[in-house]
Amino acid sequence: MQDKIVLITGGTGGIGKQVALTLAKMGAQVIVTGRNKVSGEAAVAEIKQASGNPNVELLLADLTKQSALRALVAEFKARQTRLDVLINNAGLAAEGRQVTEDGIESNFAVNVIAPFLLTKLLLDVLQAGPSARVINVTGGDVPRTLDLDNLQGERSFVGLTAYSQSKLAMMAVMYEFAQRLRGSTVTCNICYPGQASTNMTRSVTRDMLPRGMRFMFPLFKLLVRPDGGKSAAKASQSSVYLASSPAVEGATGRYYDRNCKEAALPPPVLDAAIRARLWQLVEQLTTFSEN
Repeated sequence: MQDKIVLITGGTGGIGKQVALTLAKMGAQVIVTGRNKVSGEAAVAEIKQASGNPNVELLLADLTKQSALRALVAEFKARQTRLDVLINNAGLAAEGRQVTEDGIESNFAVNVIAPFLLTKLLLDVLQAGPSARVINVTGGDVPRTLDLDNLQGERSFVGLTAYSQSKLAMMAVMYEFAQRLRGSTVTCNICYPGQASTNMTRSVTRDMLPRGMRFMFPLFKLLVRPDGGKSAAKASQSSVYLASSPAVEGATGRYYDRNCKEAALPPPVLDAAIRARLWQLVEQLTTFSEN
């Protein structure tokens, strides 16, 4: 990873921070995004010290806002002329239904719109080098079905169900992206990190679980109790693998599990009609039309 330029969304904490630390140790130039300047700068200082790599930077952005995503891309391009690895790591599990300034439900905005829009806007710098990788991190209990009539919680909203549905929608959109990028120098893959104790998982409340699973909430809280970053470090392995391993050079449109093994994609992701519908939706929501 020496001299590779890597951009990691949500890289100032949790799994993303562990990915940033590992890739920095491998010699990459790492740029992380975060929402808070103070905590972001503290995370960057920690990564620099722990990795011995001074080439770690912070870009501030609220990923719920498309204006912030576009500003993030503009700032990145003002600093860099190419991007070797984009890791769409950031995720949101909102407790209740919230609508962003763009009129989009917040889970859908961060988990689906942000990866799509960032990849679209950064495509020219991804294509500027000999090869580039886009890595998309899913999460939760990946469902086998996608409710296309409730993508933004329009009919009903349960926190972790909405999160899992948005991550499945992201998988379908980014798998479609991979198909559209075939034959180019940019690959696009998806990975599952596994369970980890992070700020996001520790903030889950009982009411965010489906009713039939709320009796398991005490067990869930035990599983995500603070562990000094050990579970996040383990959960970072699949992202690091896709970012750095020669074994996946040229591989695209694939899904890897927490053990860095290729896994079967859920049926909705493989359904071309579902992907076409989602692609059209995200283009409309981002006012991004094909020329």
